[in-house]
Amino acid sequence: MKQREIGIIGLGPMGQNLALNIAEKGFGVAAFDPWEKACGLFRAKLQGEHDGKLSDMFSVAGDLGSFIGSLTTPRVILLMVKAGDPVDDLIGKISPFLSRGDVVIDGGNSHYEDTIRRQTDLQKMGIHFIGLGVSGGYEGARHGPSMMAGGDAVAYRLMQPVLEKIAASYNGQPCCAHVGEGGAGHFVKMVHNGIEYAIMQIIAEAYMVMRDVYHLDSRWCSRIFSDWNDSTLGSYLMEIAAKVLIRPDDLKSSGSLVEAILDVAEQKGTGRWSVEAALKYGVPATMISEAVFARAMAAQKEQRLVAATLLKGPNSQTAVVDSLSLKSLRDAVLASVIVAYAQGFALIREANEQENWGVRLAEVAKVWRNGCIVRSKLLDPIVEAFEAEPDLVNLVCSDDFSEMLAKCQTEWRSNARLCAEHGIAVPVMSAALSYYDGYRKDRSSANLIQGLRDCFGAHTYCRTDREGVFHTEWE
Repeated sequence: MKQREIGIIGLGPMGQNLALNIAEKGFGVAAFDPWEKACGLFRAKLQGEHDGKLSDMFSVAGDLGSFIGSLTTPRVILLMVKAGDPVDDLIGKISPFLSRGDVVIDGGNSHYEDTIRRQTDLQKMGIHFIGLGVSGGYEGARHGPSMMAGGDAVAYRLMQPVLEKIAASYNGQPCCAHVGEGGAGHFVKMVHNGIEYAIMQIIAEAYMVMRDVYHLDSRWCSRIFSDWNDSTLGSYLMEIAAKVLIRPDDLKSSGSLVEAILDVAEQKGTGRWSVEAALKYGVPATMISEAVFARAMAAQKEQRLVAATLLKGPNSQTAVVDSLSLKSLRDAVLASVIVAYAQGFALIREANEQENWGVRLAEVAKVWRNGCIVRSKLLDPIVEAFEAEPDLVNLVCSDDFSEMLAKCQTEWRSNARLCAEHGIAVPVMSAALSYYDGYRKDRSSANLIQGLRDCFGAHTYCRTDREGVFHTEWE
């Protein structure tokens, strides 16, 4: 059997497309899937892909032994299976076949703590491990994803030629990097997904304002998003929002498809993981958490239908839609998106400080500029901000972004009032404004909280006018 440079286990849509991408770039691929039918389907796909021209770049193994035997040494194996127990089970099965110096890469959406544990276990055997965050969906995997590698830097250098060839590029630079040690790769990808949750919810909230306050139809909303996409707000998510809203319903003679889609959003867990990490590291990632809870609220469809008949809202008239009102909404969206990125980078920064992974925030922003779901025009100034100040504590404090937020402030607040007056729930845009106001406040209300804690639980407090820890007998 001809020797191949990289092995892939897991021939679902992501695994298949990455395999085809790698082969198309000139690297030999050994493929395997524990589900025999998946191997058969992939063989059939190879015959159809480019009229079978890529078939010579592949060997599809029937068992693990022949799969491992078809790889050049040191062996490099990319796992593209469901996160959790399937990854551990597969590592357990392939480990007996591996030798010191071999490389195992987990390209799924694994939890970063699992990645740290797996790396530790495999290091004891002399096997290198990489946790590889892959963003861009099935299309990205096939034509150029954004990739965030974490773990063994030596192992990354072995894979670097392959990863940089298959990655998306931006101004000639591959959107792929070794972002840090340990669980950094999967942590960065997890936070990427948390930011994705927040921005998607911001766009959905803007759509609801257009629909329920200004009573615009889907076509109008699509045009507005398309216009915004040609501005500073330009992004992949804004682009596809315009596409989704204008798509006609093929099952009806009129109307947009989005109007027929049930308003219940699903989630796979990476948003929740981001919130858990924010709690662990003590970072107020309020927009990500509100985006996760917004999906939980959406899932309570039956309860909402009952509540809609019982709970009264404000008596408000249709607002006038014009260039000024749309500017208010646009500024609110822009400011909220900036704060979403700021919270995500603040979470990565704090985790990196505590874990000592060696993450460079400018490098993360560069990797996200193409191929991934959160790619946007804002990432260029984000890169510039972190390159100018590598130790920048929070993106909102950089010169460019503090100025942008200041310019948005009046309309940002105007839109918040409008939503409150019309009874429109915008939890993530509201959380963005509250975060901004909370972060810029030199004296918060936590002094009362500490007083209350000391009163009921003798938890003590510090003073502003002298050193030490104090307790008061309040009764």
